Amino acid sequence: MTGQSTTAGHKLIEIKNVTAWRGSTRVFDGLSLEIGKGCSTAILGPNGAGKTTLLKLLSREIYTVARNGSFVRVLGHERWNVWDLRSHLGIVSNDLQNEYARGARGINVILSGFYSSIDTWQHQHFGAREIAKAESVMAMLGVDGLKDRPYGTLSTGEQRRFLLGRALIHDPDALLLDEPTGGLDLRATFQYLDIVRGLMRAGKTVILVTHHIHEIPPEIGRIVLLKNGAVAAHGEKSAMLTGERLGALFDVPVHLVRANGYYQAMPGASSS
Repeated sequence: MTGQSTTAGHKLIEIKNVTAWRGSTRVFDGLSLEIGKGCSTAILGPNGAGKTTLLKLLSREIYTVARNGSFVRVLGHERWNVWDLRSHLGIVSNDLQNEYARGARGINVILSGFYSSIDTWQHQHFGAREIAKAESVMAMLGVDGLKDRPYGTLSTGEQRRFLLGRALIHDPDALLLDEPTGGLDLRATFQYLDIVRGLMRAGKTVILVTHHIHEIPPEIGRIVLLKNGAVAAHGEKSAMLTGERLGALFDVPVHLVRANGYYQAMPGASSS
């Protein structure tokens, strides 16, 4: 089952018949999924569905079991230099946020995106062009006033924006966002989602991986429902985000509320 039917040459992500393990646990067995270029998509599923493993497959942190007819392709290529890949697919994950160097200055967080490194190092060189690009990205994200602050002293929302800037420094083809508003208060959530919406309206493709329905922006057009390491369903957002489908996905009665293009899940009627 695939996330979207696309024509050859127009696939951002193509996963076919993939088996993948994390440690001694087989997470995927025959997973297939496609996401087209320009098709902003949310991959939604409960904890344990395989979302984190999928992120690590796409970022090449883990690899699939090698067998005929099985592959993971990003922009049509199975083999990537990891550093080149990150200039095409900008990734902001919870792991990155938690592991990033606490003492790094804000501007260095942005600049580190040029080398896909954690903080900047003496052997790395940044000219006027790179510094100007970093300044421009910080201004766009509203964190230019924090450029000299250590990463570890920033709020969770501020850290998230700096890491987004790090991902944007190469102007990648697409952004892969892992639970983008996790740990943010209401104000920071609204600010961050507004930034992400602006990027999509400007033409950036976003793949959002989450178990939070409320953080799926109106500009997301397609939904992939992931459960127990398999694609349970996929399609247009209006068809996927229903109480019946989400109830089956999360194994709990769900009543869905929609306002201003957003959805929110509420407890559904219980049979007890």
